[in-house]
Amino acid sequence: MDDIKKAKFISIWIFIVPFVAINSCLILITQFHELFPEPASVIHWTFPYIDGGASISRTARPYPRPYPSWLIFKPAMFLTSYLLIRYWIYNRSIIKSFNKEHKYIKRIFNFGVASAIALTLHSIFLGIKFDYDLYKLFRRVILLSFIVFELVAQAYLVAAFYSFREKLLPYINPKILKLKLILVSFLIIVAVISVSIISFPGND
Repeated sequence: MDDIKKAKFISIWIFIVPFVAINSCLILITQFHELFPEPASVIHWTFPYIDGGASISRTARPYPRPYPSWLIFKPAMFLTSYLLIRYWIYNRSIIKSFNKEHKYIKRIFNFGVASAIALTLHSIFLGIKFDYDLYKLFRRVILLSFIVFELVAQAYLVAAFYSFREKLLPYINPKILKLKLILVSFLIIVAVISVSIISFPGND
């Protein structure tokens, strides 16, 4: 089925684009200090995947680094948002081809597209600095919305695929579908634990 091939292809790029962009920003800010006019904005060598020495926003947000990080990060996030929308369009078509009246079609598409919109909004406002608590809360809500909407959409997608998994066997390896179920379940568990931890006082 053509839509399945397109969904598989585009999902690979949804991983590659942000991964390359984020790590490019990390390399720039840790290795090419001369590109950043403000000494306070540079970061010395860290491997955040292990030591947690930097966050994505710390390496990529435009403020106080007007150049060159945002030239990589923001366009990459806009492209990722577009790819996400295409991804959910293809998945909606896949589900419709097996069950036009599936009860999760609208939820999958709506939550998936909402996550892409939230990512776009987050990218637009990242680096725009206002010392207002309401604005800071707005940015955090947008980022949290992206994560929640994407996880909900993925959970519904896995549930939908499992409801007609026998029909999918000629197109999708059942081991891949099981792996997707495990991955989504793991991410939901991590998200719930993370929200619980940061909800405690002092864990800003």
